[in-house]
Amino acid sequence: MFAWQAPDEEVDALVAGRHPDPFGLLGPHETPDGLVIRAFVPDATELTATEADGTAFLALTCRHPAGFFEGLVPKRPAWARYCLHARNDGGDWRFDDPYSFGPVLGPMDDHLLVEGTHRALYERLGAHPATHEGVEGVRFAVWAPNATRVSVVGDFNRWDGRRHQMRKRVDSGLWEIFAPGVGEGTIYKYEIVAADGRLLPLKADPFGFRGELRPNTGSVVARTDNFEWHDEAHIAARASGEARRKPMSIYEVHLGSWRRGEGDRWLTYDELADQLVEYASWMGFTHIELLPVSEHPLDASWGYQPIGLFAPTSRFGDPAGFARFVDRAHQAGLSVILDWVPAHFPTDIHGLAHFDGGPLYEHSDPQRGFHPDWNTAIYDFGRREVANMLIANALYWLDRFHIDGLRVDAVASMLYLNYSRKDGEWSPNPDGSNDNKDAVSFLRRANETIYAEHPGTVVIAEESTSWAGVSQPVFAGGLGFGFKWNMGWMHDTLDYMGLDPVYRPWHHDKITFGFVYAFSENFVLPLSHDEVVHGKGTVLSRMPGDDWQKFATVRAYYGLMWAYPGKKLLFMGQEFAQRREWSEERSLDWHLMVMGPHHRGTQLLVRDLNRIYRETPALHARDCEPEGFQWVVVDDSAQSVFAWLRTGGPQDAPVVMVANVTPVPRGPYRIGMPRAGRWREILNTDAETYGGSGVGNCGAVEAVVIPAHGQPASVEVTLPPLATLYLQWEIEQAEPEADDKNSAPASPAGKMQ
Repeated sequence: MFAWQAPDEEVDALVAGRHPDPFGLLGPHETPDGLVIRAFVPDATELTATEADGTAFLALTCRHPAGFFEGLVPKRPAWARYCLHARNDGGDWRFDDPYSFGPVLGPMDDHLLVEGTHRALYERLGAHPATHEGVEGVRFAVWAPNATRVSVVGDFNRWDGRRHQMRKRVDSGLWEIFAPGVGEGTIYKYEIVAADGRLLPLKADPFGFRGELRPNTGSVVARTDNFEWHDEAHIAARASGEARRKPMSIYEVHLGSWRRGEGDRWLTYDELADQLVEYASWMGFTHIELLPVSEHPLDASWGYQPIGLFAPTSRFGDPAGFARFVDRAHQAGLSVILDWVPAHFPTDIHGLAHFDGGPLYEHSDPQRGFHPDWNTAIYDFGRREVANMLIANALYWLDRFHIDGLRVDAVASMLYLNYSRKDGEWSPNPDGSNDNKDAVSFLRRANETIYAEHPGTVVIAEESTSWAGVSQPVFAGGLGFGFKWNMGWMHDTLDYMGLDPVYRPWHHDKITFGFVYAFSENFVLPLSHDEVVHGKGTVLSRMPGDDWQKFATVRAYYGLMWAYPGKKLLFMGQEFAQRREWSEERSLDWHLMVMGPHHRGTQLLVRDLNRIYRETPALHARDCEPEGFQWVVVDDSAQSVFAWLRTGGPQDAPVVMVANVTPVPRGPYRIGMPRAGRWREILNTDAETYGGSGVGNCGAVEAVVIPAHGQPASVEVTLPPLATLYLQWEIEQAEPEADDKNSAPASPAGKMQ
């Protein structure tokens, strides 16, 4: 054996897929005798090294029948590019040797990953079509620090893990390889050998930008950095002003069941851009919030158990289709919020669970790394590389897809060590506390990074406890979210509205109590998907009484909600009072729109509520500030009447909301007003247009200088049954002076015009 030849034991290890350093054996290597070229090409009986133009310069010798070849060429530098020409009885083929290319990552990638500060990690890890050293192909990179071998496999190498064994970067645990000749659309996975020698099930790419349609689980090479955007005006407007002072009316949508195509098929991203975007815009919503669109294997999880964190689900098309959907939404004036799920870590065998043979992305302690409620794992938020990956994932959606915000699911499950655990099933901190300090630190850093990198975006927490400062800045000791879902408001108001009116006087506090803490956070009022599943029915089905009363109560409830301080969120189908409980397996019941006036009326009411809310600063500019709210009628529990005042800036017309949550018309009913003069009835949920009885105040009322309810003026109004009114001050008028002659009664009841 010549000195330049590889030892037999190394050849055997390479062929068996157990060589510790395949790049140290394969490819070009300078020796005292000249340049040795080694290659592993199964099925080849002959192998020749050629110049780029096809001129042969070296016939390699087969050292192992499995396909290991080796040859020496004197006086040739290692940097000189070459190709390989293989032959067998079936023909011949020519290709670039993946082991002839240098690294695709650098020391800075190692450093930033280990440090946990690689904000653009998605630009380096995953599968990226690229031109490397003058050759087109795909660069693959994955983090698996405990593995003894990682290979990328796919149709391009017959899923043979010996063919593209990757280079390990010891400083970081990253593995990488450039695969020449591979392109977009290639299906691939990673084949990993654990530290103990176990060959693991094939793994999808944690940074894969596209996935196969379930039940297939492969990753697909795709680009997400080359979309043509047309939303410059939207992005510029987003960055101006404070989100908490802008209107935010969110339409929450599950893309797979909002509407179906012929044959009950899913709509594509482009069809959704045509239909959903147009509908949400027509309805007057300001935002569309999508249940998770990250690739997930189980339809029934609604996306909350994602496997492909960086891949828009293939159910509706490719990443470019999703980008076009967002672009169309922005051009229509709609912002797009994504549900983001760092609290759920599914244990599907092809995913992140025990990725390189043991706990890596998940916490190694079962008391901190396993969710008893969902039978899922929990991320190790204290590990820098894991936190880095998750933060990079959040930034990826905002960067590559121009997403306007993230709603973070199940934050409470992240914050508490004893979340849903009995005594003995969790370990407290050394000081006895139960807060998950790693998760708290992660959330704070994630929020700081998101707001720094993408000004104007919003991050919203679904946090179901009384954790203090969820939407307060990190520098003030908060978690740094922009908004928090008001779960207390949702539970209390749904409970109250679900009561028979005869019992509501004894539960008046279900409405009033929420104002005790209404401004402790920047709140979103959510009537979300969670409230219309699992036997809960729908908003309509929860309401008491006959059909007319149910619809009237829904309308009154929505009127109260849109006037309540806080941003708004309504799950799809509830805007037209769907009767059937939501299911991800079918379309919404759009046929209800032609079956009677009540569903259409509810839809028109929500449309008008959105319009009024957007156009009226008093109803949105101070949603998160106590200065924008004042009680007017707080204590009329006997008649179940509520009234409050909403104000914006000094130049904005104030609005008084009054709700009568009984089926009995009331009037004349005196309500205190901050100013005398004309107040327009800009909303009456009992209007005939909405399917109501038409009881109202002829479009306007006249307030007089008679103090009431702590206000300097007052007005007598007719309160329709099970209805909410909005009365708005007309700015262009002179306020009358205090005088008995101005104390005439308000206009008599009549039809709303």
